[in-house]
Amino acid sequence: MNLIPGGVCAATGFKANGIHCGIRRNQTKKDLALIVSQVPATAAAVYTTNLVKGAPLKVTKQNISNGYAQAVICNSGNANTCNADGEQVAWDMCKLVEDAIGVKASDVVVASTGVIGQPLNITPIANAMTELVAGLAEDNGHAAAQAIMTTDTCPKEIAVEFEVGGKVCRMGGIAKGSGMIHPNMATMLVFITTDAAISAEMLHKALSKDVTKTFNMLSVDGDTSTNDMVTVLANGMAGNQEITEEGEDFTVFMEALNAITVNLCRMIAGDGEGATKLLECIATGAQDEETAKICAKSVICSSLLKAAMFGADANWGRVLCAIGYSGANVDVDKVDVSFKSAKGQIQVCKDGAGVPFSEEIAKEILLEKEIEILINLGDGPFGASAWGCDLTYDYVKINGDYRT
Repeated sequence: MNLIPGGVCAATGFKANGIHCGIRRNQTKKDLALIVSQVPATAAAVYTTNLVKGAPLKVTKQNISNGYAQAVICNSGNANTCNADGEQVAWDMCKLVEDAIGVKASDVVVASTGVIGQPLNITPIANAMTELVAGLAEDNGHAAAQAIMTTDTCPKEIAVEFEVGGKVCRMGGIAKGSGMIHPNMATMLVFITTDAAISAEMLHKALSKDVTKTFNMLSVDGDTSTNDMVTVLANGMAGNQEITEEGEDFTVFMEALNAITVNLCRMIAGDGEGATKLLECIATGAQDEETAKICAKSVICSSLLKAAMFGADANWGRVLCAIGYSGANVDVDKVDVSFKSAKGQIQVCKDGAGVPFSEEIAKEILLEKEIEILINLGDGPFGASAWGCDLTYDYVKINGDYRT
C-alpha cells in the first residue's frame, strides 16, 4: 500500500470542486464543495449520536438508505441545524445538484458545517451552482477540502493505492474538524471515495468496524457535534471482483480504509482549535481491547493532562488520575507511564508510583509538536490508541467569539 496524491479525487471516476458562494462573510474562504462520481456508487455512512442532529444528516440518511449515492454537496459557515426549514433546505441542495448535473437528488449526500441555529439561505448556493459545476475536475480535490473548513487552519486530505484481486485500487479522503470533536460512531465531516468494487453491506461493515478504533478514539474538546458524519462512496471503476464477503480482499480493503482514517484522525487532532501539539495515547498491556480503549480515551480527554502537555509539564499523576476515573477495570498498582517524542523517551511512573527522572529532559521531550503518552497496564496482550491535542489559551479565544 502506498500513499499517493489526489485526495478525494485520487480514485478513478471522481471529480470535485470548491468555491466561495457567499455563505461566509470572508470572500477569501471557500464555503461550498461538490464531489461527483462518474457512475453510481455504493455508499455507507455513520452519524453523530447527539440527539440534536443537523438537518442534512437526516436527509442523507434517507437518501442512502438504499445503499447508493453518486454525489456529495457540502457547505461551510452554517450548520443548518435547529432550523424549522432545515430539512427542506437540505433537500433543496440535493435538488440543485440534480438540476445542475443530472444526478438524482435522492442519490446525493448533503452536509453542512458551521454555526448552529441560524437559517441557511439557499440563494447563494443556487446562484453558485453553475460556477461550482464548471470547476469540477479530477485534480481539484484540494479545493473541496478547503471549502468544508470552518475553524480549521489547514485542509485535511490523504489518498492511498492498494491492490485487490490483481486490480490496482485507490482510496482518498478529505475531512474537516478542529473543535466540537468528541465523536461517538462518527466524527466531524469526512468524505471518503474509492474506485474499489464492494457491496453496500460490506462497505457499511467496513466503515462501522473501523470507526470504533479511529474516529471514536479522537477527542479535541469533549463536545460531540450535531453534524458529525463519515461517508464512503465506492464506484467500482477499478474493475476488481466485487467484495461481497469477508476474506483476503475485504481485509486489504479494511487496511486501506484504516490508513485513510488514521491519517485523518492525526490531522484533525493536530489541528484542534488553538492546539500546538498532537497527542497520541498508546495503551498496551490490557486484559481486553475495550479496557485499552477506555483508558487511552480517558487520558486524551483529560483537560488537566491536555493543559500539562501545553506547558510541557511531565505531570504523570494526571495520566494515572484519568485512568483511575475512566471506569476501566485495571490494577493501578501495575501501571507504567512514559512520555515520548522525537527528542526521546522517558519513564515517569512504574507500578503505579513515580520514579526518579530528569525534569529538564522530560520538558525537552514534551516541547515537541507530536507527543506520545505510553501506558502499560501490565495485565494482558491488548492495546489501543487515542488521539487529541493540548489545551491552550487560544481555544478559549476561538470559542469565545465563534459566532462573530
